[in-house]
Amino acid sequence: MAALRSVVLAGGGTGGHIYPLLAFADCLRRHDPDLRITCIGSPRGMESEIIPQRGYELRHVPAYQLPRSVNMSLVRTPDRMWKAAKATREILDEVGADAVVGFGGYVSVPAYLAAWRRKTPTIIHEVNVPIGVANKMGMRFTKHIVLGFPHQARQMPAVANAAVVGVPLRQGIARLDRAALRAQARAHFGLDPYLPTLFVFGASAGARSINLAVSGAAKRITASGVQVLHIIGARNDDVEVPTGLPAPYVKIKFLSEMELGYAAGDLALCRGGAMTCAETAAVGMPAIYVPLPWGNGEQRRNALPVVEAGGGLIVEDGDLSPEWVMETVVPLVRDRARLESMSRAAAGYGRRDGDEALRQYLLKVVGA
Repeated sequence: MAALRSVVLAGGGTGGHIYPLLAFADCLRRHDPDLRITCIGSPRGMESEIIPQRGYELRHVPAYQLPRSVNMSLVRTPDRMWKAAKATREILDEVGADAVVGFGGYVSVPAYLAAWRRKTPTIIHEVNVPIGVANKMGMRFTKHIVLGFPHQARQMPAVANAAVVGVPLRQGIARLDRAALRAQARAHFGLDPYLPTLFVFGASAGARSINLAVSGAAKRITASGVQVLHIIGARNDDVEVPTGLPAPYVKIKFLSEMELGYAAGDLALCRGGAMTCAETAAVGMPAIYVPLPWGNGEQRRNALPVVEAGGGLIVEDGDLSPEWVMETVVPLVRDRARLESMSRAAAGYGRRDGDEALRQYLLKVVGA
């Protein structure tokens, strides 16, 4: 088998691309501390805030949004893309890249192009239905496509034969024992150790509709004997929560250690992003998913297999309200038997080994 000395990881723009990239980088580093890991990103993306803080080298390259219609941006795209690919190839040459693994986002495209021209083995990791624009373009340059979820292969003929490796998860989540950590997690947030606990969060930026529905029912939720751990979202406006409530209502902007939230909560109310669905299923977290009401409907498709397995519910964003929270969420979070059944079902669908499975696939490709 060929030696693996240097790997370039490409992905950026949103947490859905960045966090699996980082989890995979951690996996590679665990197995080989001497392996050179270089991350490719855009200076404008979230990756510039997150990746260097995790101790990985981040090299910036130009990244351009791929137009979906005929306009001047489309005319200029080929020239821009080849310039970005040229800059990326210089990085691949400098670090002696043995392989490129891309997780999507516009910054991945020049990495795919540069690797193709350099004849460097390339793997594309995709978690959405439909396939993201950047990864769809990248599929023209490599046959090594891997998926995060089984339903993707069933729903997209173009990747029907692709390997399903799962989603790389951070070890704090992949190894989480919710029950064992529950008392510590609730103490960390100042929550009551015994009350039923609703864990509320959006994506990395939060979700305003979820925030308003839950905060609007704060008095009634806590009066029913349910406490709340609510992540507002770092990029969201704050919401008003009354003081002097009969049960704890802990409101925070951002939580980097999501495993503490999963351990503290009995039920999650959240969006349906691919990373959220991968994490909640893997740790056996019963969840009510509120898919984004715009886009390609991918969040509903992400959550539906978990729901069909018995691990959660779906509510449309337009149907979410303080009244719906009281009618549906509160009774569920107090129903311990049903939550235990949902937890087992979610865990049965989820998987915790996405990072290791992707590493094995990478070694196989490089060895070939």
